[in-house]
Amino acid sequence: MSIIKVIEVLASSTESWEDATKKAVKHAAKTVKNIKSVYVKEQSALVNGENITEFRVNVKISFEIS
Repeated sequence: MSIIKVIEVLASSTESWEDATKKAVKHAAKTVKNIKSVYVKEQSALVNGENITEFRVNVKISFEIS
């Protein structure tokens, strides 16, 4: 039987929501092992004038524990 734990992580990027998601997983992987999936719960962005200056994500990362 596997036990799956879920953590919530906030991340940002000046490039895209996809890049912010990748950064969230990469950062979590420094201390969390056996990551199985990532679920993007929310997306938002900061805007300055006509330009998006920062993409933000709130993700749920699932990993298996023993």
